[in-house]
Order: sequence, then structure tokens, then C-alpha cells
Amino acid sequence: MKKLEIITRPFKLDVVKTTLAGLGVKGMTITEVRGFGRQRGHTEVYRGAEYQVEFTSKIKIEVVVDDAMVNQVVEAVQKTAMTGKVGDGKIFVLPVEDVIRIRTGERGVEAI
Repeated sequence: MKKLEIITRPFKLDVVKTTLAGLGVKGMTITEVRGFGRQRGHTEVYRGAEYQVEFTSKIKIEVVVDDAMVNQVVEAVQKTAMTGKVGDGKIFVLPVEDVIRIRTGERGVEAI
């Protein structure tokens, strides 16, 4: 099993969520996050004053999928979330040793 942490633009949440559901991903966790990557933030103008925004708003989507689904999910999310501009985000793929469903005690892929 793998945990995918998808960092993307907030307006891409609905389309990525729909894509994941279409692939059979059963559950996900969504978090509003702030951060920066290579762009190191950006400059904005508010009421005539220019200021530096160091952290940009992003959405983090966390899902756990079976190893057999990883490439399919990564490719679909990448196509769906891409705008072609700096700041599109990242997909992190992390190993998951075990999953336990608290209610039933199921373990592994059955608990996803």
C-alpha cells in the first residue's frame, strides 16, 4: 500500500476529488495548507501598497491506495491538477506498512 499526498491549487479540489472517486478511491482526507516551493511566494498589490506573500494557499489531499493502483492514480491526478503554470503542486508517494480499521479490526487492503 502507498499513501499519496497531493498538494494542489484550491480550485482543483473538486475535479481531483471526482477523478479519484472515478478510479475507485474510497476515502480521502483534505487539509487546507499554506507553503511555498521554488516560486518562494509572490508579490501582490492591495490598496496601492505592494507586499510579499511568502506562503501560498494550497490543498493537501491524502489517500491510501493498493500498490497496483498507484501509477494509475498518480497519472490521473497529474493530468487533472495540471495547469502548466508554476505552483501546480506535488504528489508524494509514501510506503504504508499497515492500516487498521478501528471499528472492525480489519487490516491491510481490506481496511482502506
